[in-house]
Amino acid sequence: MSSNKPIGIFDSGIGGATVLKEILKVLPNEEYIYYSDSFNNPYGDKSDYRLFTICDDIVKFLIEKGCKAIVIACNTASCKEADSLRSKYDSIPIIAIEPAYKMVYDFAKEEPTLILATRGTIESGKFKKLFNKYDNNKTSIVVCSGLADLIENEEMDKVKEYLKNNLKDYVGKVKNVVLGCTHYPLIQDEIKEVLGDVKFFNGAPSLANHLKTVLSSHGLLNDINTEGIIHFIDSCNSPVKKERFYNYLGVNVIKKDSNLSPYENRDYSFYIDRESPNFGDIGYSDGYNDLHEDTKEIVKQLYDKVDRNKLLYYVSLYLQGFESGTEVSENIEDVYDEDGNVKDGWELPDPIDDHEEEALDIINSYVRNKKYIQ
Repeated sequence: MSSNKPIGIFDSGIGGATVLKEILKVLPNEEYIYYSDSFNNPYGDKSDYRLFTICDDIVKFLIEKGCKAIVIACNTASCKEADSLRSKYDSIPIIAIEPAYKMVYDFAKEEPTLILATRGTIESGKFKKLFNKYDNNKTSIVVCSGLADLIENEEMDKVKEYLKNNLKDYVGKVKNVVLGCTHYPLIQDEIKEVLGDVKFFNGAPSLANHLKTVLSSHGLLNDINTEGIIHFIDSCNSPVKKERFYNYLGVNVIKKDSNLSPYENRDYSFYIDRESPNFGDIGYSDGYNDLHEDTKEIVKQLYDKVDRNKLLYYVSLYLQGFESGTEVSENIEDVYDEDGNVKDGWELPDPIDDHEEEALDIINSYVRNKKYIQ
């Protein structure tokens, strides 16, 4: 048996390219659909509910595009959501990256080790289980909040400063570094500049071999002897990300500017489910719901004009006004001054977590519906 269907891979951004690069070494003839979720980057600071919703949407999209297997190329998503996704989509293989701490146990057990990872990964039950099982009592953990975001945005001066400030206590004290985020292989040279000649442990090569084994056991290997096509999709439709992605993978990669958009032939809309025991839960329907038509139009008008944080704040403000019965201006210039600061009287009271979650769902539903030209 064989299958020429594509393999779906997703990450919170460009980091998963480090996983795909290893996969290409053992499976060069497969077709791939890579989903870079730049809009929701970083994943490391997302709540479990928020992260599952994001990952569930992406997996659903990749399956709809005919993918025969899914690779979660993000350690945080893997550690926190892989089991739930496998349970929901039990008819398709889902392969998940994880920090390569077991490799330290197998090959460098007696050497001092440093694990670098996001807070979401470190605090996950799966990582704690992995760490407790293979702890060599010579391992330190550094929670690298915000580092993946700096790498994603190629802010290399800030990356170097971040590493210098956060790794200074380990200079000359560690031999091994576990790269617990798929973005971190992109800055191995910068890490060495701070820590010296350390050995890196990266879970991507093992994942690539495991993926090949799983595909073979399921009769899903591609039987075509030509290099496969790689489709790239970015949730912010960034041409810079696309160019960086293909440049990192190498000049021999067959790339395709595809129309495989997550918005293609989809008619998502959003609505508040008033029948839900948790009022304010977001659902999706095939038609538009009048209740939030105004909000959708606001997102549509502002998405390409303001930065993400400002858009999120404004939509949260609008939703809070809707729930409380307070009229909120539909003109964003009424809310922000010329310097981009919130004007007096438009401050969003704390806590606003519920409204931020809802606002993110609405913005993401627009992103999924927006037709991009690749």
